[in-house]
Amino acid sequence: MLFTSKNKDRPFHWGPYALERLPHDEQVIQTEAARSQLPRQQRQFSDPTNLLGKALSKYHGIFRKTGHVDPLPEKAPVPDDLKRRSQDIKGGGYFLDASGIGICRIPNNVWLMNEKKYDHNHAVVIIVAHGRTPEVNNLAYSWIRGVENVAGELRAFEISLALAEHIQWMGFSANAHDWETGSVDLERLAVLSGLAIRNKNNIINPYLGEKFSIAALTTEYELYCDLPLGAGAKKAKGIGYMFGAGGAVPGLEWRRREKRPTHMSKYPLEQVDRVDRPTTLIIDNEVPKVSKRAEFFERAARGDLGVKSQKERSRFAFKHPFAQSMVSLIKCMVPEQGGAPYNKVEGYDNPATNSMAVKSLSYFLGCEMTGICEIPSYAWYSHNKDGSQIEPYNKYAIVMLIDQGYETMEGASGDDYISGSQSMRAYMRGAEISGIMAELFRSLGYSSRSQTNADSDVLHVPLTLLAGLGELSRIGEVILNPFIGPRLKTVVITTDLPLLPDRPMDFGLQDFCSNCLKCARECPCDAISLGDKVMFNGYEMWKPDVERCTRYRLTNPKGTACGRCMKTCPLNKVVTWEGPIATRVASWCGVNLRWIKPFLIPLAVRLDDTMGHGIRNPVKKWWLDLEIVDGRCVLPPVGVNQRDLNLQRKLDSSRQKVAYYNADVMPPPDAGDPVMLDRKAAVKAKELLETPEKALKRIEAGNPKPLHYNPVESTGTGMSENQKSANAIWDKERS
Repeated sequence: MLFTSKNKDRPFHWGPYALERLPHDEQVIQTEAARSQLPRQQRQFSDPTNLLGKALSKYHGIFRKTGHVDPLPEKAPVPDDLKRRSQDIKGGGYFLDASGIGICRIPNNVWLMNEKKYDHNHAVVIIVAHGRTPEVNNLAYSWIRGVENVAGELRAFEISLALAEHIQWMGFSANAHDWETGSVDLERLAVLSGLAIRNKNNIINPYLGEKFSIAALTTEYELYCDLPLGAGAKKAKGIGYMFGAGGAVPGLEWRRREKRPTHMSKYPLEQVDRVDRPTTLIIDNEVPKVSKRAEFFERAARGDLGVKSQKERSRFAFKHPFAQSMVSLIKCMVPEQGGAPYNKVEGYDNPATNSMAVKSLSYFLGCEMTGICEIPSYAWYSHNKDGSQIEPYNKYAIVMLIDQGYETMEGASGDDYISGSQSMRAYMRGAEISGIMAELFRSLGYSSRSQTNADSDVLHVPLTLLAGLGELSRIGEVILNPFIGPRLKTVVITTDLPLLPDRPMDFGLQDFCSNCLKCARECPCDAISLGDKVMFNGYEMWKPDVERCTRYRLTNPKGTACGRCMKTCPLNKVVTWEGPIATRVASWCGVNLRWIKPFLIPLAVRLDDTMGHGIRNPVKKWWLDLEIVDGRCVLPPVGVNQRDLNLQRKLDSSRQKVAYYNADVMPPPDAGDPVMLDRKAAVKAKELLETPEKALKRIEAGNPKPLHYNPVESTGTGMSENQKSANAIWDKERS
């Protein structure tokens, strides 16, 4: 028990609370069927002038325009086993951070009077716990107080939309329902599906009380149903709850989180050492500004990597129906990322007060960790995809980390059919959180823009370093965080709201990655450096072979995208009360007892393999392996990656051929036609690179920067109108 956790044996689709351990009562089905049919209930949750409430309502309205796949594809080859089907749907909901999910058949009296009734026989019900209301002396209190349920309903509705689209992409009719426009009695469905108990005129959840919101989807898709809870479920919070009986999240962990100030993450970021500069060398005045056209996925989209990569660019991450279900939600938020600020509201001149409120709001909306920094010039892209120049327009960056889901990653190989969904989930959630926050800040009178994976004017990696959320790792252009490792995606808000920047962190990762090669050993395309750090375009890093990585992620024949380096990294762990004691102790020592690291690192690296960390845990696999091919959802044509650890692989850095595409071989920012890669020249470009030590000596001697740091200039003619039009159509299709 010291090295393992009871959670390892808990199926993911059971959820974070031990609903399966509560008493159930089938008689409740008849009781609920006898209740009267109801009309829609009119409700007023909050002050209609509340600016955050307005932003939340705006996004709720945007989401209502999604959730429909028309026409439905042919029915997918789903299992006949109804329990296996339900496992897939419940797992998807918990993966999207539902607090509880239940499934039931739909009696006639669930349909609201005078509302549209669908030819559906099953309901999937989602509940989401309310976020924490900030302390009264926190500026965010005035934003959040009174809209907790509005925020919870938006999140529950988002989950129901994604699950409904997932079912539709498998060829079955489904429709999401919320309180305001749905067709069903959500409280009755919560009771029937085993998520709530009637308590006089209200309903309560045994673990959340009344502090939860509800949404649902109805469907023709046959599923295994849950039973309603019995009256004894009211006594759910006993000793078993406190210590995580059944592998559920322990009550002690929920209590620990509740005790932390709301502007602090659930992770103890305050314990990590802070430094004035990132732990990897960045020569600020030598870092070349890059265009969006030079980003490798963009190069693939424009044909620089050949026809196959260009074709797969439009489907590689979301050729699974669950990943595809989140695309419409991501897409609908892009037009709302920016906008003009409104009239300035007084009372937001204190950077420290503002920063505390911003962090409280980010955690209320669901991000894992938040940091703030000023934006250096080189962190802005130089040009848009159409070749037009980008002029920096905001001073500060709010950087937020979104966890990609440890338990789901435990059930995966890292490059199988759930990998793309892990990215899409984080991108969707990040866009929602940052979009709402940027909308609020603009309503306060401050220029603000959400910078997401779908459309960003800034590079996230340097901002994440400067905002104090991690260090640069051997994986390459990937940040590792001391508490969730590389298992993260980022979203950024750029703003002129006065803020207090955080400082970069130092938790000893450079020593750790210098002594650990596990990610490089396990990389399926040999893209991660086996050698030492080099200076690449002004950054000290273990430079990965981005071409190889991009090609594999795009054309992976037995999965969607790839996250194998994240899956197998020794720092991909759970360090809260859900995880094993030994892991928590090791994490605490790594952060708080830095002097022990030289002794701890070699042991930790060996022990990680010995304990089998990085192999698949079949208990955690909840999803169905399916692929969308030519609009049809089918079984994967060539099978599914089922990798575990490659302990026999011999590592030889002298034989590794890494391609280095320096700034001087980037495509012109306004290049409309393909600019093909010269891999042989890129491998030879290694000879041009400096070591960090040589770079520092050069600077000390007053010598100029290397010529290969100079980016390719625009052609001057720009893209033709036909090229701009073709690229715009391409962008729209792949979005």
